[in-house]
Amino acid sequence: MSKTSETKVSSVSPAVIGPENKRNLYASQPAAGFPAPGDDLVEKALDLNDLLIDNPTATFFVRVSGDSMEDAKIFAGDILVIDRSVEPKSGMIVVAAVYGELVVKILQKTNSGLALISASENYEPILINDEEGCFIWGVVVGSARVF
Repeated sequence: MSKTSETKVSSVSPAVIGPENKRNLYASQPAAGFPAPGDDLVEKALDLNDLLIDNPTATFFVRVSGDSMEDAKIFAGDILVIDRSVEPKSGMIVVAAVYGELVVKILQKTNSGLALISASENYEPILINDEEGCFIWGVVVGSARVF
């Protein structure tokens, strides 16, 4: 299968904190191998808002398209949790605006400054500088995938 498209943001939605969204988190951990007897011991109530959102006013959800971040386990259709209040640092996965388009890349410090790197060798790095019209929009702090 050939790599064909940069990983881009296809939609953006603000985080909206509404009523608690609590579900039981069970203490038993299902085995991926042989079945284990069921366990009804509830560890705690888990609120998905608490799990995904630290700063509601700076948090957005984005759906991605493309395949350039598959080696970082980010696939087309995934929903990423973006926190715009987190300071971007080298090695973090970020959403960046490049020529007016939002892309998902790994921020990397280089000898000549900062670059946006794909998680695939099939894509060239994007150098960040004022002339390129590129800036970091937010930092990826989580993800969700619907099967």
